[in-house]
Amino acid sequence: MNDLKTELGPGPDRLIFIDHLRMALIALVVLHHLSVIYAANVGFYYVEPTNNVFSIVILVFFQLFNQAFFMGLFFFLAGYFTPGSFDRKGAGVYIKDRAIRLGIPLLIYIFVLNPLASIGIYQMPTSLTGITTPFVWYQHFAVGPMWFVVLLLIFCAVYILWRTWTKNRKKPEGSSVSPFPKLRYIWVFIIILAAASYLIRIGFPISKYFLFFPSLAYLPQYASFFVLGIVANRNNWLRAIPDKLGKTGLIMALASIILFLIGMSARYGSASAFVGDGTLQSGIYALWDSIFAVGWSLFLITLFRRRFDRKTIFGKELMKSSFAVYVIHCPIIVFMAILMRSLEIMPLAKFGLMAVICVPLCFAAAYFLRRIPNVNKIL
Repeated sequence: MNDLKTELGPGPDRLIFIDHLRMALIALVVLHHLSVIYAANVGFYYVEPTNNVFSIVILVFFQLFNQAFFMGLFFFLAGYFTPGSFDRKGAGVYIKDRAIRLGIPLLIYIFVLNPLASIGIYQMPTSLTGITTPFVWYQHFAVGPMWFVVLLLIFCAVYILWRTWTKNRKKPEGSSVSPFPKLRYIWVFIIILAAASYLIRIGFPISKYFLFFPSLAYLPQYASFFVLGIVANRNNWLRAIPDKLGKTGLIMALASIILFLIGMSARYGSASAFVGDGTLQSGIYALWDSIFAVGWSLFLITLFRRRFDRKTIFGKELMKSSFAVYVIHCPIIVFMAILMRSLEIMPLAKFGLMAVICVPLCFAAAYFLRRIPNVNKIL
């Protein structure tokens, strides 16, 4: 995620709107994990089960819409800034930089932050967790949400091999600009992505863990978006996407909700048939999240470029703290949730209250953490 740095130099080439888009996406990650705490629909470091069906439905739908696009968009942006970083630094320095800026935070999370967040498990009733033994630090070494960093390191390694195989040929950013693809080619990509997603979900349904990856069901999206980011870099597509296409993307995303509702319907099988296993619902759902991911991403990029491509009240240092927020947010929201557990209000209202508290708190913590000498070299 540190690949998303937008220090492209002074003047109009600086993509300030990407700084703001990245902040919004990171805030969405925090909100996503908060929603898991209060919907308690999947495993997490700490959850508060509820019988409030309305809250559960709203929070789960919120998660599904996030899951459909936000990590794919992260990989797209990471891919966009990968070629320029490699070109400026060369293979040796680039590898060292990835090891420091991605590898060290990954290790810190595995050996420090994941065990810290796992204390939350022991704050839940034994009847819920089944845990009767005391907390032991080393038993909780795990990747957690840093699976994103692991996969990004793999993608970067593949890119390095490809650049080496092609004799490290440099091609300056935007050096051979071509028009942004027409809508019909975007639809071809969507159909191919939906088919690939449907097929991979036969073996890896949504939310099925493989090793420490929770969402290989979205691997076709993550990989293709990363590659598209690289292609977009070479053709300056973040500036070239027509505003009209962004509005079309919004229409596509909103219209696709019909497919989402069909895919979630139990008419064609069990209520969970949308997750994979080759069901008809799974195919409909794969088509929905492919349309939504592409359409919503086009809309967000053009929206932020049009509205937020200028300096705002958010300082540059605060925007640079986005990756640090991703790394540290889990233990923060877990301990805040534990502190607030005695507050008896509707889960959806509690989620809203915690959102107002935790998002600014995470950014503030990341900001001050990065001001510690040398920390900003790795976060």
